Amino acid sequence: MWSCVRSNETDDSSDQQVCQDLGLILSLSSLFYLIVCFPIGLCYNALLVTVNLCNKVSMTMPDVYFVNIAIAGLVLNMVAPMQLLGPGYTHWAMWDFNNEVYITLLILFNISSLVIMYSTTLLSLDYYIERALPRTYMSSVYNTKHVCGFIWGGAVLTSFSSLLFYVCNHVSTKIIECSKMQNKEAADAIMIFIGYVVPAIAVFYALVLILRIRKESTPLDQDSGRLDPSVHRLLLVSVGVQFALWTPYYATLLVHMLSGIQGRHLHGQHLRMYYFVRGLSKLLAFSSSFAMPLMYRHMNKSFSPKLRRLLNKLHCGKQGCSQERSPEQQVVT
Repeated sequence: MWSCVRSNETDDSSDQQVCQDLGLILSLSSLFYLIVCFPIGLCYNALLVTVNLCNKVSMTMPDVYFVNIAIAGLVLNMVAPMQLLGPGYTHWAMWDFNNEVYITLLILFNISSLVIMYSTTLLSLDYYIERALPRTYMSSVYNTKHVCGFIWGGAVLTSFSSLLFYVCNHVSTKIIECSKMQNKEAADAIMIFIGYVVPAIAVFYALVLILRIRKESTPLDQDSGRLDPSVHRLLLVSVGVQFALWTPYYATLLVHMLSGIQGRHLHGQHLRMYYFVRGLSKLLAFSSSFAMPLMYRHMNKSFSPKLRRLLNKLHCGKQGCSQERSPEQQVVT
């Protein structure tokens, strides 16, 4: 939900009409996301995590990273309704949050974005290692689980370091030590560099290395422990979609940072357009929690059989289904 930004300048009717049209577009897009994309993304993220954790033995290295991305997507799903219906988009009294709630939502959003971007980056790097150095177990499931733990820890530390500037910007009148840290542009610069520039460079380097590997068939391709060829397509699509959905958000942070550094704050029509683009970019960022599990569901060949086995197990209970026992009994006979 989005309302027009009031300016000290006298706005003519045409500017107000454009502002209302932009607000209507963003409001309808937000409603569509909350009604359609939000429940689907929440359901598929939960299924992705549940199915893989119930089949830990058959999990591969990409599965661990996608489970990590799905958990971060669940966190985004919790933040999305409060952000899209929050005080930044509507003036409802029931959504009049205080600074503590705003800062908490910002922490969760930043942590989720960092986990998603770095999980995607390390997935591409580990996939290159798997292709270039098979049987070395450098990109094994065991190592990947520990790497994901470091990703969450690093995301928490990084988000808090940048969040310190936001906190001081809100409570600077209460704490004397924060008087020298009222710089929101520094927090944006930290998030842009660590959350986007570094992962983008690493992903580009990994994709260049992957594309340089020759696609000639070798005896190692017949190894049952080798990754499925469909993972290559899933990797390329997921990396492209993630950066396509998150680039506008970091671009708005860059615009805000540069305008603050140069002292040229946006006014009038430019300010309204900036708020519209920022709201739309946040909506696209939230959409990553909807797009990723759907791609994993349709492009990973092993997910559907695992899901059917899990549903059959839940339906039959501990005793097991007779349809599952009959083939085994026939083989024994």
